[in-house]
Amino acid sequence: MQEFAHIYILSSSFKHLYIGVTTKFEQRISDHKAGTYPNSFTSRYNINQLVYFERYTDISVAINREKQLKRWSRIKKIHLIVALNPDWRDLSLEWGKPIESFNGQLSPPTTF
Repeated sequence: MQEFAHIYILSSSFKHLYIGVTTKFEQRISDHKAGTYPNSFTSRYNINQLVYFERYTDISVAINREKQLKRWSRIKKIHLIVALNPDWRDLSLEWGKPIESFNGQLSPPTTF
């Protein structure tokens, strides 16, 4: 099984941002949400909503991208998030929930 590296951006309800990189994406996000490291920046400021991420097959490329994003201005980071997640929805909320099976029928298109 191929291992992927992820860069990610977390946000607090007050829009404090944190950028990280990991090869254990789901576990790392879970750690942030659980406050596993209570003295960390993310725990102190309750930064635990996944608002953006990218996946890479090469960890060195992911690390370079993380460094690039960390150098960006706050407004540029916000533009990146809003371009793909305009509602700042927590992208990890649906993780681990059952997926409804496809019943073989498609809904008819809605007409206006």
